[in-house]
Amino acid sequence: MPRPMWSGSISFGLVNVPVKLVTATSARDVRFHQLHEDDGARIQQKRVCSVDGTEVPFEKIVRGYEVRPGEHVVVTPEELAALDPDASHTIDLEEFVDLDEIDPIYFEKAYYLLPDRNAEKPYALLVEAITRAKKVGLGRFVMRTKQYLAALRARDNALVLSTMLFDDEVVPVTDLEGVPERAGEAGLAEKEIALAEQLVASLSGPFEPEKYTDTYREQVLALIEAKAGGETVAALPTTPAKAPVIDLMAALEASLKEAKKTA
Repeated sequence: MPRPMWSGSISFGLVNVPVKLVTATSARDVRFHQLHEDDGARIQQKRVCSVDGTEVPFEKIVRGYEVRPGEHVVVTPEELAALDPDASHTIDLEEFVDLDEIDPIYFEKAYYLLPDRNAEKPYALLVEAITRAKKVGLGRFVMRTKQYLAALRARDNALVLSTMLFDDEVVPVTDLEGVPERAGEAGLAEKEIALAEQLVASLSGPFEPEKYTDTYREQVLALIEAKAGGETVAALPTTPAKAPVIDLMAALEASLKEAKKTA
């Protein structure tokens, strides 16, 4: 089981639930090391002072916020911790909302919240309450000197916490260029929209996450395994870029025909 990254409590009303936070995801990225091309040795990165060029030990490194070019204000971990000591150990649930009211663009990373010592009963109570209400709890908490907005929901009798972006961290669509306000402004015909709706319907089905695998990662690992075994690997031909759609109606009709054949 992953080690707890944070411990504290969930507070809703006068009910307090001690919990531990562990990661709910495990990235499967293929990670490469930087090597010296001549001898294959690992490259080391050092923390060096930009003024005198000397290496700086970790205990001599402090945090600074740049207020003007080249001018920083140094802030200590103790000063940051003193700003909101209560919130650093508490997730205060402020309100409950429907999950489908939250645009997925706000979600960041998912964690599991597990009951801490002697907290199984209030933990199970919160799980059961939000499961029956079909609601998501929203609250704020501090982890590693950063305040997070969090969404709390139940999944398979466990609590899942998803950190979220604050509203001012999401770029509004109105700030973008080239997005048509209405279908009519893009010159779409009703028949084209109807065909697109049929295509969406023909490709619709239940979400089955096991169907989707990282084929690129699998190919990279196969390449590494082959090269580690002494094989000479020929470069694969690049996939040509798809030509832009000239006749949207013809493309929709062909796509719909192919989707029905596959189904």
